[in-house]
Amino acid sequence: MTEAERIIGTPEVGDDDAQRESAEPKGRRRIVALLVVAVLAYLLDLGSKMLVVAKLEHEQPIEIAGTLLKFEFVRNPGAAFGFGEAFTIIFTCIAATVIVVIVRLARKLYSLPWAIALGLLLGGALGNLTDRIFRSPGVFRGAVVDFIAPAHFAVFNLADSAIVCGGILIVLLSFKGLDPDGTVHKD
Repeated sequence: MTEAERIIGTPEVGDDDAQRESAEPKGRRRIVALLVVAVLAYLLDLGSKMLVVAKLEHEQPIEIAGTLLKFEFVRNPGAAFGFGEAFTIIFTCIAATVIVVIVRLARKLYSLPWAIALGLLLGGALGNLTDRIFRSPGVFRGAVVDFIAPAHFAVFNLADSAIVCGGILIVLLSFKGLDPDGTVHKD
């Protein structure tokens, strides 16, 4: 290497390997962050649904903030807002596809905000997929347990909230030009 290359910082042949090795732990940390967020979202959703089924099924709704917010047990065989009740198996396939895409994308993940967003999506998708697989009326046709009922709005659950928050975060990250691999682009 010449003196000029040393001063300017021209990379040597082996520098790519060193950069790749230093990026791998950072990438692993992002995958761990994704998994921690996903597991947390999933467990909160699963636990809240178990509690709601145990305490609210066949019971009157519980008012939390007067008429503005209540907890009300609802089995939703459809998608958001109860649409598509006849397409439960399609929603199951969509959730499974989302999970596969997130797992594949995780290998190229070097952005913490993207790890959080994808973790929220993964945890929410797993939460609702668990209902679709294990709840009645049967495998891949199960109804999702919803219970958060704001006034003049659809009833939803924590998995739905995680999915929406993850989706909003992805839109914001995209507008900022931040890619999952950590690069920033300007359009």
